[in-house]
Amino acid sequence: MADFPGKVNTQTSSSEPQRSSGIPAMVDMDFIRSIPGILLIAEIFVGLLVWSLIASTSYISYPAYGWVMFVSVMLWLLSIALFVVLLRFYQRLPSVPWPLVLMVFYVVAAVLYITAFLTDAVSVPSQWFLWHGHLGASAFFAIVVTLLYGASSYFAYLDWMGEGQNAAASTVPV
Repeated sequence: MADFPGKVNTQTSSSEPQRSSGIPAMVDMDFIRSIPGILLIAEIFVGLLVWSLIASTSYISYPAYGWVMFVSVMLWLLSIALFVVLLRFYQRLPSVPWPLVLMVFYVVAAVLYITAFLTDAVSVPSQWFLWHGHLGASAFFAIVVTLLYGASSYFAYLDWMGEGQNAAASTVPV
């Protein structure tokens, strides 16, 4: 019994410096590998294609493309901001009902993009111009990003319905 305190190591920190892997500890890498994370990255990339294809034309001669540009650029910027928030600040804001917020965002984005797709597809000029293919391609990518936002809406809905569905599952075991 007398040599017991001598055998106990109470050191709580190491003297070696912590090595960084280059990725900040605050980044949620599990989100990037998840289906909602992959969908959000795809929405950002395809949304960029939609507005850049339209911006590379003289879309000003067709007023309907103003709506398509507004929707695509606004949702592209909001999706980037959402990606940053979900990547870095998601756990820091526990009071925000994230499943509901994400579901509302994705449903609104899908509805706005379906209107942008319809506007884009109907407004493609019937006569051939140099940038006719750009406008047709933007309509194609607009429906792709609409489907991506729809899939994200579905997964956000599943996550929202899973929250609070079973009171026993949300309690902390003692």
